[in-house]
Amino acid sequence: MAWSEWEQIKADAAAEQFASTRLNRVGDGGGVGGARKPDFASSAAAKRAAVKAIADDLEPGVARDGKHAAETTNAAVKEFDAKDGYGWDCSGALKTTLETWEKQVKMLLRRLSSEKQALGATGISLESNDLDIAARLARQSGIHGI
Repeated sequence: MAWSEWEQIKADAAAEQFASTRLNRVGDGGGVGGARKPDFASSAAAKRAAVKAIADDLEPGVARDGKHAAETTNAAVKEFDAKDGYGWDCSGALKTTLETWEKQVKMLLRRLSSEKQALGATGISLESNDLDIAARLARQSGIHGI
């Protein structure tokens, strides 16, 4: 490929990128530009289902599988550890790996809990925000009973 061909390919790609990210047009539903998928939806029922899935499936599964991995790794550490003054180097490496694994499992469980709480509170937050805005507008406009 000649240098001029490469320059033309780069110029075409830049022009295509610019055309797809213009801010003065409506997106076509795909590609660059942050257009949402047409099936994007957010409902209280979907949020409740997500909270239930996190609580019933993800959190118990992560905890169970994390515990199982820790138990089997601990067993391997004991097998490779020094019994008569000699041991395998991998025993120490497995201990370090297990410590990292346990931290990651705890971090994932905290994140799942945080997401579950956030999903559960979203509807309440939005509703109270709407009520607060309506109350402030009513006070400012002098219209009561909203």
